[in-house]
Amino acid sequence: MVRYAATPANSSKTALSRGSYLRVHFKNTREVAAAISGMKLKKALAYLAAVKDHKRAIPFRRFNGGIGRTAQAKEFGMTMARWPVKSVEFVNDLLKNAESNAEVKGLDQDALVVKHIQVNQAPRQRRRTYRAHGRINPYMSSPCHIEIVLVEEAEAVKREVEAKKPRLNARQIARNTRRA
Repeated sequence: MVRYAATPANSSKTALSRGSYLRVHFKNTREVAAAISGMKLKKALAYLAAVKDHKRAIPFRRFNGGIGRTAQAKEFGMTMARWPVKSVEFVNDLLKNAESNAEVKGLDQDALVVKHIQVNQAPRQRRRTYRAHGRINPYMSSPCHIEIVLVEEAEAVKREVEAKKPRLNARQIARNTRRA
């Protein structure tokens, strides 16, 4: 059993999924994870499918140096966004794995929410590229670890509406007591 960064309060209502040493860019995957954090599972899967089809974009908030601008980022109040298809596929596969784990536990599929999603850097993998004048430079990849926690949220109970009494200041209270 591996250790997750977030320990759920009620493990019977949670489903976990994890991928280690995944050969997909860390920075892109971090932005994908930030975009779907807190979403309902069905909404997150639909969003990732739309990103794969270039219908919607992933906003790049932190790792956005040299990122181009697109009008699809307006829905997030941003200008910079991309469509990191490979990262979307990896996160999508992990979400489906967590959904299967929830199904085995007997959790309600429609009530599942992405409560925790974390992307960490894995050790870099080394290759080499050959340059002019007989030189060699490193050609590194930036893999990552991804972990996802889905939680079955209970339906929110609506708060009972009480009759509001107007708040009065000292002058208004004094005026009301004079009249009575």
